[in-house]
Formats: sequence, structure tokens, C-alpha cells
Amino acid sequence: MRLHRLDITAFGPFGGAQSVDFDELSAAGLFLLHGPTGAGKTSVLDAVCYALYGAVPGARQSGQGMALRSDHADPRTRTEVRLELTVAGRRLEITRQPPWERAKLRGSGTTVDKAQSWLREYDAGTGAWKDLSRSHQEIGEEITQLIGMSREQFCQVVLLPQGDFARFLRADAEARGRLLGRLFDTQRFAEVEKRLAERRRAAEAEVRDGDAALLADAHRMQQAAGSAMELPELTPGEPGVAEAVLSAAAVARSTLREELTVAQCRLAAAESGQAAAERALADVRETARLQRRFADARERAALLQERADTHREAQARMERARKAEAVAPALELRDAADAEHRRASSARARALALLPDTYADAGAAGLAAVARRAAEELGGLESARRAEQRLAELAEERDVLDRQERADEEILQEAEAWLGGWETTRAELQRRIDSAQEAATRAEQLSVRREPAERRLKAARTRDRLTEELASAADQVRRAKEETLAAKEHWLEVKERRLNGIAAELAAQLTAGEPCAVCGATEHPAPARKDAGHVGREAEERAHTAFQRAEARQAEQERGLGAVREALAAATAEAGDTPTAQLADEMAELERQFAEARRDASVLHSAREELRRAEQEHERRATARRRAEVSVAERVGHRERLEQERAALEGELAEARGALESVAARAAQLERQVALLSDAADSARAAEDSARRLKDADARLADAAFRAGFETPRAAADALLDNAEHRELQRRLDAWQSEEAAVRAMLAEADAAAAAQLPPADPEAAEQAAAEAGRRLRDAASARDAAARRCAELDRLSARAAQGVRRIAPLRTQYDRVARLAALTAGTSAENERKMRLESYVLAARLEQVAAAATVRLRRMSSGRYTLVHSDDRAGRGRSGLGLHVVDAWTGRERDTATLSGGETFFASLALALGLADVVTDEAGGVRLDTLFIDEGFGSLDDQTLDEVLDVLDSLRERDRSVGIVSHVADLRRRIHAQLEVVKGRSGSVVRQRGVG
Repeated sequence: MRLHRLDITAFGPFGGAQSVDFDELSAAGLFLLHGPTGAGKTSVLDAVCYALYGAVPGARQSGQGMALRSDHADPRTRTEVRLELTVAGRRLEITRQPPWERAKLRGSGTTVDKAQSWLREYDAGTGAWKDLSRSHQEIGEEITQLIGMSREQFCQVVLLPQGDFARFLRADAEARGRLLGRLFDTQRFAEVEKRLAERRRAAEAEVRDGDAALLADAHRMQQAAGSAMELPELTPGEPGVAEAVLSAAAVARSTLREELTVAQCRLAAAESGQAAAERALADVRETARLQRRFADARERAALLQERADTHREAQARMERARKAEAVAPALELRDAADAEHRRASSARARALALLPDTYADAGAAGLAAVARRAAEELGGLESARRAEQRLAELAEERDVLDRQERADEEILQEAEAWLGGWETTRAELQRRIDSAQEAATRAEQLSVRREPAERRLKAARTRDRLTEELASAADQVRRAKEETLAAKEHWLEVKERRLNGIAAELAAQLTAGEPCAVCGATEHPAPARKDAGHVGREAEERAHTAFQRAEARQAEQERGLGAVREALAAATAEAGDTPTAQLADEMAELERQFAEARRDASVLHSAREELRRAEQEHERRATARRRAEVSVAERVGHRERLEQERAALEGELAEARGALESVAARAAQLERQVALLSDAADSARAAEDSARRLKDADARLADAAFRAGFETPRAAADALLDNAEHRELQRRLDAWQSEEAAVRAMLAEADAAAAAQLPPADPEAAEQAAAEAGRRLRDAASARDAAARRCAELDRLSARAAQGVRRIAPLRTQYDRVARLAALTAGTSAENERKMRLESYVLAARLEQVAAAATVRLRRMSSGRYTLVHSDDRAGRGRSGLGLHVVDAWTGRERDTATLSGGETFFASLALALGLADVVTDEAGGVRLDTLFIDEGFGSLDDQTLDEVLDVLDSLRERDRSVGIVSHVADLRRRIHAQLEVVKGRSGSVVRQRGVG
């Protein structure tokens, strides 16, 4: 990734438009971004981050949205950041505009424009810019994918801000692994782990499912075989499941086949006994049936004889009913005519009761004539009815006008009352907005001061703690020196005593006749003797070892004292001489002021919303007042036209109403009269017609009864039978004939007569014998069938179990292979001694490369003292393989990076960041990092170390990479010629480029 150009307008401290040409600055390889405190050096980096990710780094995220706007900007100028860069071989231009509160184009007050974003790409073929997107989300996803880092990772690797410089150096394994995974694109290795784990789970599930199915078949076989099969306790996936199931099934099949043979023999014997019992039962039942049939025939013959008279009476009644059926049509016709005549007479009486008595003797023709005259008069009232309806509509229209007039008067009164206090309301809301805006600005200023104050307070507390530890460490060094001195004196004393008695020690080794090791003589007349204070070599060596141990402890204590002094010096440089209590009070006061400002600024949005709603209400009230005034003027002319039409209609209706109160009442009266007269005429006509039809029906009925042989029509009617009576009488006659024929046939049967001569049969005894034989047969058949079913089911399940065993065998082999490989890549296998995952293994290799690349520069920066090494050790429960340690050449020991001093931490972090950039750039398919920014930290270096660091940074131009240093250290302006200076003033900050081109 390489930056080309940055354009800033009304952003942060920059009130106007400012441009930064990174191509010119990067040509020197190393450039300096400097300026006084508060001028806006860090704001340039904020603008780069905001252009890429739509947000600023770290703790400055609270200054988002409209708070990014410069207080020095012209109210008509919108805040904008435009960045041109090359990433992944594509030249892009990103433009972002945060939300902007501007004056309304119409009326007073302000409105907020939403945030805007543009992404364009330069087409080298056409030489023009091509629009790609205007969506915040799409642009964010595209930039993050191209750069390969999130905003936090970008700030941690490329845009190293104040306070966050050493985060990657001191990050834990998980955080370091996430960043390296994004930079080196090791997601494919994580996918391999995931894929192997999924395949292991799938294979395991298949094996367990196969074993579960096999055990399910085994339990079914055990249920089918009963006690013939014994199955041990087995678990799916357990080795030996198949062999145990198949062995138990083979034993059970042999046992069940023996039981089936015994059951077949018992069934054959039971079948023979049951057949003999069935034949005997059939003979007894037939004899009993014939005896009962003959006795029943005799009883039925006696009963028929008793009911012979009743049968003859039924035959005579059926004959009279057949004759009366010829008269039935005439009877039905006469009954219908009589009912119709009664209904018509009743209807005529009801209709005449509703008319005056003068119409009582009027016939159907007279009533019809009167009804026609009333209908003619009703037709003449239609025009008057329409006029009366229009008059009612006019009254309703006048009521509507009255209601509208009252409503408009209320609207005018409310609008006047509300609009009268508008200016006061608007001024109060604007005052609240201004107050909240001032609080937001104050909160932003206090937010910038909080982090330095917090670091200083933390350093002061560290200073106090280290001051106490320094005294303790100095005391330990003093005691260690005393112990070392005592051990040395003891060793020297022991050594001197041994030297004094060395002659006796040599004499002890002399042998008569052997030459002396000192003089060579073979005679030893007066060898020396050991005195009481003599010591040997072992005692001297023990004293010397004790002295060396004391000396080593002294050196260790002195190194610890030096480390405490270095840490104390760094903390004192950061915190100064100000007491910790005073710094804590200042920090508490700063937090209180910040919280108070945040609380006062929190009402800014609600106050703006309330002002917007009040302006909308003002517009609505004014519009309502104008509409009400227009409506009042229009109603005056409408009311006059209604009054003129009402007077004309009332004159026309006075004549049409007559004595009644309305034309509608007169019309209703005539309508009722016409309806009553018409109904009465129709009823009278129907009564006259029904009387004629009744007289004709009486004559036809008398003639039909005479021809059928009845003296009167009433006699014929009495002889008739309804359908139910006729069916019942016919059923009785038919039943008599059927019963008589059946009795004669039964008495004529020879078998029944012969059986009646035999002794009475006993079917119950025969049935009991047959039932007992049947029970024995059923029991034998059930036993045989059960044995056969168990054998068949066991054979079927055994075959299926054997097939399942053959199917599971390759699955179990595949599962063993996949599970071993998945455990190895996941770090859970015993073969993986480091318990290192595959992705961690790849990242560890990359981190080892990063440490090696960083060491090249770190050794140069530290004059050969420090080396960064990669560690595979596990950190607690975290992942292994991503540890970083520093080796101190002065002590020869490896220690944690947290023990480095402030300046050492700075250049170690810088070397690590540069090494990371080198390895990422060299990685095939990795993200190329051509531009790095370092925000502060050089003030903690001495002159010699600063020279070394700058030489390392200056060497980056060999790899066509540039580094921007953000610092106000004066010495850097003399050492670095390419500079971007930020100058602050009352109208805002401006940028100046020097020493380039």
C-alpha cells in the first residue's frame, strides 16, 4: 500500500483546504511531520485513517461525525477528506464527508446533511477515473479486503499512534495470531483444520451410527430370541462390538432351531385330537337342531289356528279399502277447495277491516276503481317531493357552513396565540443548542488531555512503587556484597591453611624405596606430620564454590537493582517530580470536567430535534391560519346563494302540502290508501273464485261415492286407509300366508321327524370337549409359530447385522485415519509435542521470520545488545508458537519484552514493525506495506541510539519504502530534510512541505 496525495478541508484544526503530496515526501524515503503541540500533526494521520475506514484511531474515536469538523471553518464550507493511494496494484481515490450541520436554504435555523462517501478507480487504459461505489458499507468492505487489515490492525502495524506503539510487541498470542493471520492470509490453514475436524466428526458419526444400528439389531435379536441369547454391555464406537454381536447371534440361532423341532411334533398330535372332537360336535349339533325344528313347527301350527278369526277380519277390511281408493281423488279435491275458500274469505275480511265502513259492501270492481283514482293523485306529487328534499339539503348545507365557521375561528385563535410566542421559543431552543455545542467542544478538548494525564499518573504510581523497591533492592545488594566478602575471606583463609600444611599432605603420599615427587630421593628420613589445623583439597574447593555462589548472587542482585533504577528513571522522566496525590487530584478533576462536559453535550441532538419540530409546527400553524382566512371569505357568497334558493322552494311547497305538515306525509298517506284498496280488491276477487270451485267439488264427490257402492261420501272416507295402515295390514296378511306355508313344510320333513324319535342331544358336553381340543391345538400352533417367527426374525436380523459389519469396516478404518490427522492439526494429539495447531504452526514460522528480520535492525539500533527471538512455549492456556522474547547480549539471558525500558521498548517495537512489514511484503500474495507512520517516541532516545534508529529508517529507501516520523523533537529537524510542517494560527492550522522535490 502506497499513499500518493491527501486533501483535507475543514477537518480538525485545519479551517481551510490543505494538501499533502506523499509522493514527494516518500521520494526521500524518510520524512518528518512536525509542528508545535496542538498544531494538528496527529490530525494528518487521523485524516488518513478516516479516509480509509471512516473512523479515527484509538481513543480519538469519540471525535466522530460532526465533531470532526474544524471550528475555524467557514459555515458554508463542508468538511471533506480525500485520499489517493495504490493498493493491491489498483490506484484508488476515496472521498469521505462526515455529517454536516448547515444553515437552511429557506427560512431560518439549521439542518443536518448525512455523511457521504465516494470510491473511484483510475483506469490506465482511458486515463480517467471510474466511479465504483457510494455506499459506506461497500467501500468499507472493499478497502478492508484490499488492505487485508481492520482499522485496529492498520493502526497497530502501519499507523503507529501515540500510546499504542508497542501493542504488537506486548500483545498476547491470540491477538498476535489474529493480526498475523490477516496479514499472511493463513485462513486456508484454519479452513484445513476446520475441514479435517468436520470430516472427523462426520466419520465418527457414521461409525457411531453404524455401531448404534448394529446394537439396535442386536437388541432386536435379543428380544426375538428371549433367554436363548445373552448380550454383554456394549457402547457404540467401542472395539469388538461386531464380534460380540455376531457370536451371540450364532449361539441363539442354534438354540431356537432345536425349540422349533419340538414344537412341530407337539402340533401334529394336537391336530389329530382336534379333528376327532370337531366331528363328534358336528353330529350332536345336527341332531339337536332337527329336534328343535320339529318342536318349533308344532308350536307355530297351534298358534296359527288360534288367530284364524283375526286373519279373516283383516281380509274383509282390505277389500273395503280397495273400493274406497276410487273415491280418494274426489275427496282430496273437495278438501283442497274448502281450504282455499276459507283462506280467501279470511284474507278478504282482514283487508276490509283496514278500510272505512263505507267500503264494507263494495265488490272487487268498486275497490279497484277507488284504488286507481288514489294512484293518479299520488303521481302528481313527485315534483313537490323533489323540491322538499332539496329544501332539507339546503338546511344541512347551512349547518355545515356554521360548523366550518366555528372551526376556522378556533384555528385562527390557536394559531395567533401560538405564533405570538414563537420568537421566544426559538431563541430559548437556539440557546440550548449553543450551550450543548460549547460543551461538546469542551469535552473533545478535555478528551485529548485525558490520555497524557492518565499516562503521567500511571507513571507516577510506578515511580513511587519503584522508589520503595529501589531501597529494598539496594539493601539486598549490600547484604549480598557482605556475604560475598565473607565467603571470599573464608576461602582465602582455607587456602592459606592448606598451603601451610601442603608438606604434610605430600609426605602422606611417600612410600619407602619410592622416589619423592618433589626431590626424587628414595629415602625419607623425616617426613612432615599433619597438625590439628590442616585442611584438604575438598575443604578448599567447598570454600571456593561457596564464594562463587555468593558472587553470582551478588551479580544477580546488582542486575535487579540496575533494572529497577532504569525503570525508575523511565517512570520519573514520564511523571516528573509532581507528587502522585496531586496528579491523582488533577486526573479526578479532569475526569469530572470531562463527564460534566459529556453530560451537557448529550442534549445537543435532542435540542436540535426539538428546534426542528418547533420549526415544523411554526410552518404548520402559519399555513393553517392562511387557509382559515381564505375559507371565511369564500363562505359569505355561498351563504347568500343558499338563502335565495330556500325562499323560492318554500313558496312552491306551501301549495303541495295542503293540510299536512309535508309533501312526504301527503304522499305517504296516498301510498297507504292505494295499497289497502288494491289488497282489498284482490282479496274480494279471490274469495268469489274459491266459492265457485268449492261448489263444483261437492258435486263430483257425491257422484264418485255412489258409483263405488258407498251410501255417503263420509262412509267412503271412513273406509280409506292411509299408507302406514295399508302397509301394516298387507304385512300382516303376507306374514300369515308365509308362516302357514313354512309350518306345513317343516312338518313334512322326514329327517326332523326321525330325530324327534331319538333321545335329547347334549351339545354343551360336545362343545366343551371340542373347545378343549381346540385350545390344545392353538397352544401348540402358537408355540410352533412363535418358534418359527423367532428363528426367521433372528436369521433376518443376523444377516442384516453381518451386512452392517461389512459396511462399517472401511468406515472405521477411514475414521481412524482422519481422527489421527485432525488431532495432529488441532494440537490435541500426543504426537504433537507442542500442542500446536496447524495455523499456529504456519504463523509461528512467519513470526520466526519476522523476529529474524526485526533482529537485523534491532541489533543495529541497540549497538548489538538486543536480539528478538521466537518462542514455541505455551502462555498459560493460550496457543503455543507465537511468543516473543528478547536476548540481552550483556547478560546472555533471555527475558520477557515487558522488562525493556521506555526507549528500548520504542526501538524494539519499531524494529519489529519494520521486520513485520518486510516479511509481509516479501510473502507471495501478502499485503505490500510501502508507507509507515510513527507517531512520537523518539524523545525517549539518547543521541547515539537516535542516530542508529535514523540510519535504520533511512536504509528503507533501498526497498522503495518510506517512513513518516511524527515528532516535535527539535534535533530531528536537523537530521531529516524532507519535512511536512504543521503551523497553527488563530484562523486554523496549515501545512508546509520543505526539503522535497
